[in-house]
Amino acid sequence: MSMHRTLVLVRHGQSEWNAKNLFTGWKNPDLTPLGIEEARRAGQELRKLDLLFSVGFTSALLRAQHTLQLIFEELGQSNVPTVKDRALNERHYGDLSGLNKDEAREKWGEEQVRLWRRSYDVPPPGGESLKDTVARVVPFYVQRILPPVMRGERVLVAAHGNSLRALCMVLEQMTPDSIPTLELSTGVPIIYRLNADSTVATKTVLEP
Repeated sequence: MSMHRTLVLVRHGQSEWNAKNLFTGWKNPDLTPLGIEEARRAGQELRKLDLLFSVGFTSALLRAQHTLQLIFEELGQSNVPTVKDRALNERHYGDLSGLNKDEAREKWGEEQVRLWRRSYDVPPPGGESLKDTVARVVPFYVQRILPPVMRGERVLVAAHGNSLRALCMVLEQMTPDSIPTLELSTGVPIIYRLNADSTVATKTVLEP
């Protein structure tokens, strides 16, 4: 398929806190051995398509940066310019950060924790809602990520479940009701090819 105006999104590989079922947010654990394997596999799947990139974007957090680095290694592109910015950070979980998700449910109740995790505009104490995350991710997308894509450069973004939900919301014109239910697997590339008006022409998910 034509690869003009190509944007690829990848959620970081499994992190140490994913494995422990902890709310992570802006905390900074690295990848597990499985997460490293997932990131390398993402690079291998992209290499099968002969996809090479002009620029990479990632967050200020190690697990996403490490994922991007490993993907570029698999592509033989270790010197690709990379932009690291906290605008792409995971949603800040505030007082939930570092807590086991089951313990949080015991403390606040199943329904309250579900509301914090899956509603669009209800933040946990001291943290961000998905709406807050969208408010910082979308301007960064418009100002920094979209321009090189529209110039015909291939762009790779390695980030987090919620910051990528925000990007998917823009790209797929999803509503606040539908976006919280979108599930993004770790280490699975999503390839968008954009039309000349920046709408999505095609979407391909490289499931292993």
